[in-house]
Amino acid sequence: MIDVRKIRLIMELRESGITDNNTLSALETIPREKFISNSFLDQAYENIALPIGNDQTISQPYIVALMTQSLELKKTHKVLELGTGSGYQTSILAKLCRRVYSIERISDLQKIAQNNLKSLKIHNVVLKVGDGNKGWLEQEPFDRIIITAATNNLNKTIFSQIKNNGIIIAPIIEKDGKQILKKIVKINNKFQEENLCDVSFVPNLDGIKN
Repeated sequence: MIDVRKIRLIMELRESGITDNNTLSALETIPREKFISNSFLDQAYENIALPIGNDQTISQPYIVALMTQSLELKKTHKVLELGTGSGYQTSILAKLCRRVYSIERISDLQKIAQNNLKSLKIHNVVLKVGDGNKGWLEQEPFDRIIITAATNNLNKTIFSQIKNNGIIIAPIIEKDGKQILKKIVKINNKFQEENLCDVSFVPNLDGIKN
């Protein structure tokens, strides 16, 4: 059965500048309703962020699509995701790359994400509970890194774990408090930044929450 709401959303994303067919196909394939609570099912395909518990949200589809498209993913890529949430962005990435390593600091959310990915038979994802600010040293270097919480700056640890010509997508908090989604490309150990759009993400925090 064709979900008219999903078709309408995909068309809206195209009109908003999401042109990568692989990204759009992944969003069309992954059922967003699997990653939200039952009380919000009627809003699953609206272009809005939705709560997922623990004071966290699932990003609006446009931002998920923009971040994914901006990563310029290839099937051979190994991706580090900082902030698994309920696993929606994770599952989109998994459709487009070889393997996703995803870190979540809130153990309850990590369990939810694990169950969601299992139910969709997505097997090329490795999850762990941990402090995302430390990255995943045992698996470095990564072709791509995506950060799904707003941070004041990226630390040297994260920068050291991306390959040359690799791309980092992250919401950065500017001095005036505004959050800007940035695309950061590592070229010959130097970093070139491109501002993508203004955003509003939950803040990036240190440590683990059990």
